[in-house]
Amino acid sequence: MKRPYNWLWIFVLVVCIPAAAANLPSDWRHEQSFDVSNAGLVKISLPVETLDAARPALEDLRLYDGAGNEVPYFIQRPAPAAKVVQAAKSFQVSLNADTTIITLETGLAQPLDGVTLESPARNFIKAVRVESSDDGQHWQILAEGQPIFRQPYGASQLHVSFPGGNAKWLRLTVDDRRSQPIPFTGALVHAATGEAAPGDLIPVIISERDQNPGETRLALNLGAANLSVVSVRIETAEPLFMRQVSIAVPQISEDSIREQTIGQGAVYRVAVGGQAPSENLSLALDSLVRSRELILLVKNGDSPPLAISGVRVERRPVYLVFLAPRPGAYHLLTGNDQCTAPVYDLAPLGMNLQGVAVSSMKIPPPADNPDFHAPEVLPGLELTGATLDISAWKYRKPVNNYSTGALQIELSLDVLGHAQPGFADLRLLHGSNQVPYVIQRTSIIRSLTAGFTATNDSRDPQLSRWIIKLPQSGLPITRLTCVSSSALFERSLSLYEELPDDRGDVYRRALGGAIWTRTLDHQSKEFALALDSAPQSDTLFLETDNGDNPPIGLQKFAVFYPATRILFKARADDKLFLYYGNPHAAPPSYDLSLVAGQLLAAGKATASLSTEEELKKSSSRGNEVLGKAGFLFWGILALVVVGLLVIISRLLPKPQPPPT
Repeated sequence: MKRPYNWLWIFVLVVCIPAAAANLPSDWRHEQSFDVSNAGLVKISLPVETLDAARPALEDLRLYDGAGNEVPYFIQRPAPAAKVVQAAKSFQVSLNADTTIITLETGLAQPLDGVTLESPARNFIKAVRVESSDDGQHWQILAEGQPIFRQPYGASQLHVSFPGGNAKWLRLTVDDRRSQPIPFTGALVHAATGEAAPGDLIPVIISERDQNPGETRLALNLGAANLSVVSVRIETAEPLFMRQVSIAVPQISEDSIREQTIGQGAVYRVAVGGQAPSENLSLALDSLVRSRELILLVKNGDSPPLAISGVRVERRPVYLVFLAPRPGAYHLLTGNDQCTAPVYDLAPLGMNLQGVAVSSMKIPPPADNPDFHAPEVLPGLELTGATLDISAWKYRKPVNNYSTGALQIELSLDVLGHAQPGFADLRLLHGSNQVPYVIQRTSIIRSLTAGFTATNDSRDPQLSRWIIKLPQSGLPITRLTCVSSSALFERSLSLYEELPDDRGDVYRRALGGAIWTRTLDHQSKEFALALDSAPQSDTLFLETDNGDNPPIGLQKFAVFYPATRILFKARADDKLFLYYGNPHAAPPSYDLSLVAGQLLAAGKATASLSTEEELKKSSSRGNEVLGKAGFLFWGILALVVVGLLVIISRLLPKPQPPPT
């Protein structure tokens, strides 16, 4: 009697086991499983972990059902509607005693939410009142106390926002009570957009904070790559400020990694015209960021650094839409560097994808595909390259404090001074084999305190000179600063160094110059000079002609140089050395197309360099040797000339005695 039930269980097992045991493709590293409760059209928001594990354009994204069948899908990236911006139909300006009145005909039938003024003025801050009218006679206030400004160090805000609405005419009243009127040459009117595109706030960690001269640099860890960043918002308790800000991303450029600016604007919190403070702490971006890192640069000018307590980033979601043929388990695969983007016939979806509601189901973070061998960090990146004969290299430094995986090292002063200016002679070696690396040229500026001595020229008493001593010759110095206690003056200062030529004679090599003016309106005590080229020696000379004026006193000399890093992959048990100091070495040729992208996306630990080791006699005394060789050459030449004169004198006929 039980036999029919046994056959039923066998049938169920035969049917269900193949579906449950369906193998996933073995070329994908990551897998995410989730359940669909009902058949039909499904729309899910891809987690940031999925975007981080996939390639930037999602070429490697694949979807499979529980039976191992590939399911076509559609990627939907919501974007805001295009905004109409055009010049005002008419533009009139009139000056009153305390105000400038701008009247313009918008020329737009749809609702408006802003206007951008145009002005050639360079330094101002004013409050604006905005009014609207349908007939140009009766006016309604839309906004009051809106700030417009432009500062010498780049911060600018000429856009005025107001609540959206229809307006045939706009009148902007600029408050001139606190400063002189400024000219206005035109205006752009902005049509209000419809429903805003969705956005999600993601946590951001400030991983680095550097104070460059007149600039704050923040490295922001987004936690994931391949995010569509909409805006970046700073958090600060500063009551009143104006700053020019820019956003940059690390980008592979030729043979190195550089920082490329992808957005800039102004952030501010100001109060003008007796109104309540107005603020704008966000910078619009709307850009696909392929790395996990953003660089935020804040221009401080002569003001103290802006105290930023945190940063928030808004990103645009990415939706996956597919037609589920049946309820059950589905598998999302990512992590294949070699596959091409799929091409699906999306006709079976057969409906308007825009109207599909987003599912609330939660997708777990990516896990290792059970049918794929767990990859190592930076797979495909060879740890060793070609062998290298190091006999021509003069210096090396052992690499310390590193673990297995992706690493970064900031080049020390010894390396910066002894390596070639373009770092063509840098080699990272494990034994006799090279380790591939990528140079990262950052926007981080390091400072060094420079010793100095004030001297006077006895032949020219009006000339003041300062001898500046650097800790190392050949440093890539880009900037020199100093301070003065003198009150009012104007001086032209020049910077140079003295170098020997091939014959041992000394000549001046100009490095830069600038005019320093201190007046009642500009009381900055710091002088900054940008170098035209990096010095080759460790001694610099700063000169100025005082004319008939008393000398100025300078002190607190400092020099600045950009931080440079190398990125590479290593094992903890490797014994690594960084070699440099070969003026004849050509740049190495590694597979940067494979190495740079992986290193840029990977989380990197920091390694350090130990004490410099000199491998062969340095040529620092080369000039002295050249000088001695020159004297020896001229001495030998003089002896040869004397010998020739003696020989010639003997060959000449002797004069005959006069006849008796």
